[in-house]
Amino acid sequence: MFKASSSSRYGSARIWGLVLALFIPGAGPAAHAFQFGQPGGGGVVQPQAPIQVTQPQINSTTYQGSEVKEAATAGVMDLSLDDAIARGLKYNLGLVLTSQSQLNSHGTQLQQLQSLLPTVTGDFKSSVQQTDLQALGLRGGGFPAIIGPYGYMDVRGTLKWSLINVSSLQNYLASKHNFASSQLSVKDARDMVVLTVGNAYLVCIADQALIDSTQAQVDTSKVSLDQAVSNHQAGTSPLLDELRARVDYQTQQQSLITVKNQYEKDKIALARAIGLPLEQKFRLTDQSPYTPLDNLDPGAAVKEAIANRNDLKAMQEQVTGAQHARSAATAERYPTVNFDGDYGDIGVNFGNSHGTGNATGTLDVPLFEEAKLRGDAKQAQSQLDQKRAQLSDLEGQISADVRDSILDIQAAAKQVEVARSNSELAKEALSEAQERYKAGVSDNLAVSQALASVAQADNQYVSSLYRHNIAKLSLARALGVAESNYKTYVGGK
Repeated sequence: MFKASSSSRYGSARIWGLVLALFIPGAGPAAHAFQFGQPGGGGVVQPQAPIQVTQPQINSTTYQGSEVKEAATAGVMDLSLDDAIARGLKYNLGLVLTSQSQLNSHGTQLQQLQSLLPTVTGDFKSSVQQTDLQALGLRGGGFPAIIGPYGYMDVRGTLKWSLINVSSLQNYLASKHNFASSQLSVKDARDMVVLTVGNAYLVCIADQALIDSTQAQVDTSKVSLDQAVSNHQAGTSPLLDELRARVDYQTQQQSLITVKNQYEKDKIALARAIGLPLEQKFRLTDQSPYTPLDNLDPGAAVKEAIANRNDLKAMQEQVTGAQHARSAATAERYPTVNFDGDYGDIGVNFGNSHGTGNATGTLDVPLFEEAKLRGDAKQAQSQLDQKRAQLSDLEGQISADVRDSILDIQAAAKQVEVARSNSELAKEALSEAQERYKAGVSDNLAVSQALASVAQADNQYVSSLYRHNIAKLSLARALGVAESNYKTYVGGK
């Protein structure tokens, strides 16, 4: 320690100088010029625990919600698939939460960075005191009972800097990779939004097709009912035929009510996913005709997915971050070198003051913290092993997603062809049955059965078209190109 100070300026009152030196250092005209190596008295600095990032719970149901920031407008709004996806990429709840998670990860990275940078603070003090010397044991001998009021003013800047701290450095690198992971997760969330919104839009298209098909069946059954009523009134057919035709007609009416109700509910689900006010009326302007997607190579598709999937890249960044966190736990055993210093101006007032300073270098070595150090290491290793297992599983899941989507596309394509043929045959059979009943060759039982066959065939055709289109959109998501190429896949290739 080095310390330099001036002597008292009051030679005739040495006892007062002693009292001032003991009880109010720095308050009198005497001032310290500079101090180097003044002990900080802080003890051993505890090393930071390895960084652990908690990801928000965002699942597939989260993407079914949204933020609503716009008011409903008058009239009916036209909504295309492009418009729906654009709104989803702006308001969908899953993407909003993932973006906020990215900001949180960035904040964590900045906090870890600050542990490596110098911290500079400034403060101003103004103190006024009064001391009872008798209470401190100074009695008699000419000592006054009370001294003061006396005081000082101090303006000072403080610098703290961790010069060597390997654990903090590794924690910063871990937070850096976790932030990169969150950025990639936002990109992956955009693909999830496209898949969710695209699916909701395709469901509404399928509902509309079912409404058209069911309405046609209602009209057909009404023709059969009118014919049966006329025949019964003319005495050429029994009441049973009229009753059977009326049951068919009312059954189709019930089906129409059901599919219309489902259509309105699915429109609500679409509005919820894209941030539309539920009061807003809208109509779908796009249709999704059947377009084959051929020449699919599962092996090449899996390689493309591994190269493109942002969730896989995000998990790889998390593994790297966990590796740095594990290194940070090991580095807690290493010594750290810290610097603390301050410099300021202190005195009775700033017209009668002098600069003083303090500089302290500290070498901290953990000697006996074995339980804590081992505990931190085990936690960090557990996190690393979990991330590695999740990465391996995700690679397998991506391969499965691609292969499943290709199988679904191929199966749905065959179902579309069979369902289309089946629908045409069922309509032909219905026409034949109606002609036979009109000619009086048979009763309307065959007509009733043919109506049921047409309804079933039409439903299967609409369902197979939807499965084919959603399988193509799922393949785009599995390949990691849903946002950029969804038109290509939904519209065929």
